[in-house]
Amino acid sequence: MNTSSEHTAPPPPRPTHDTRAARRAGVTAFVGTTIEWFDFYIYGTASALVLGALFFPDASPAVGTLAAFATFAVGFIARPLGGIIFGHFGDRFGRKKAVIITLALMGAGTVGVGLLPTYDQIGIWAPVLLVLLRVLQGIAMGGEWGGAVLIATEFATPGKKVLYGAFAQQGSPVGNLLATLAFLGLTAMSDATFEGWGWRIPFLASAALVIVALYIRVRIQETPEMRVAAAAQERTKLPLVEVLRSHPAPLLLGVGAVVAGVAITYVKTTFALAWATTDLGFTRSDFLLVITLALVAQVLVQPFGAVLATRIDARRAVLWMLGPELIVLPLMFVLIRTGSLTWAIIGMVLATAPHAMYYSALAGILAQVFPTHVRYTGISLSYQISTAIFAGTAPMASQFLLERTDSIRPVVGLGFGYVLLSLVCMTALLKRSPTGTEPDEPRPAPARTTADAS
Repeated sequence: MNTSSEHTAPPPPRPTHDTRAARRAGVTAFVGTTIEWFDFYIYGTASALVLGALFFPDASPAVGTLAAFATFAVGFIARPLGGIIFGHFGDRFGRKKAVIITLALMGAGTVGVGLLPTYDQIGIWAPVLLVLLRVLQGIAMGGEWGGAVLIATEFATPGKKVLYGAFAQQGSPVGNLLATLAFLGLTAMSDATFEGWGWRIPFLASAALVIVALYIRVRIQETPEMRVAAAAQERTKLPLVEVLRSHPAPLLLGVGAVVAGVAITYVKTTFALAWATTDLGFTRSDFLLVITLALVAQVLVQPFGAVLATRIDARRAVLWMLGPELIVLPLMFVLIRTGSLTWAIIGMVLATAPHAMYYSALAGILAQVFPTHVRYTGISLSYQISTAIFAGTAPMASQFLLERTDSIRPVVGLGFGYVLLSLVCMTALLKRSPTGTEPDEPRPAPARTTADAS
């Protein structure tokens, strides 16, 4: 029997992880996603406060708000397209290049909204252009999230991927907090000044933040796992096709698992802001303060979800994190309805903790479901399809239910549906791993033919 070395396949290359580089990558992911989410969230706040009156002036206040929420949803509908485009680009050519492009696109779309004339100035072209710019934001955000998560997790050492994935996730509440603070600072303006030009300030100010984030991202290296995959030619010409053909179950379960981590946020903030200021008599400044304090609590509490999912069995951690939401979500609406600022703050803070902790662990778990050569596409599609179907429509669906029933109970029921769907899907997703925890090494790609390799 011939045992010469020339017939022995060499062992697959293994990524080399460096703790200092991992920390730098985590900070880079955090800063970049903070800016991206700031840009994305200021649109949501503006849609609740002012965009309906400026871009849909012929509608009643309630219908105008519903129309503004519809343009808000358009950004989410565009996000799967961004996931496909930049997932393909990131799996084929690298994570670093993809996240640089997505950040630049987000900045262009956000500044564009800040410069956009209103309906009174250019007529029907105002809402048309508003929708197009929101689509551009959606495409950018759709490509950003997966790349930022992989920048953080693919630099991380085995056993710490959920923790480092939390760096990218932390950008969401911080970006939301900054967006809310930006509008809270504008509430000192008169209504006429705010609606005339004041609302544009956060959109235009984002240009400076994007430049800073771009500078940071240009200096980061490509991830170790992507470099190994490229050296081993573990890349495919059509990542989307391979995900749909070879990984349909993880993709569908991932879509469901994401729901509670994203949709409830928009029920609590974007919808609740419109409901409280339109129907319950809260002023803009008062309820923005409620949201601000809840976001401060989220920034502080959220990372503990990743810690919990690392320290104990992930399936048990998910149950502990999402279960309390079934109690505190209806309690939040009850307390807001009292009209008391103090009780509203308590309700919002209590309802924030469960899904925020779950969101922290979500990225690191999803990043281990797909092999390296289709990972960007896989996690992007899971996350962005979920946001398009559930998160982007959450304020609009909540407003619709409220208008049709004149009751907040159907909105609470909608939130329950989000939680239960994620509990079922995440449990099933974790059961696909023998231990429900992260593997010791990145999952290898299947053997590739010459025709498939780049």
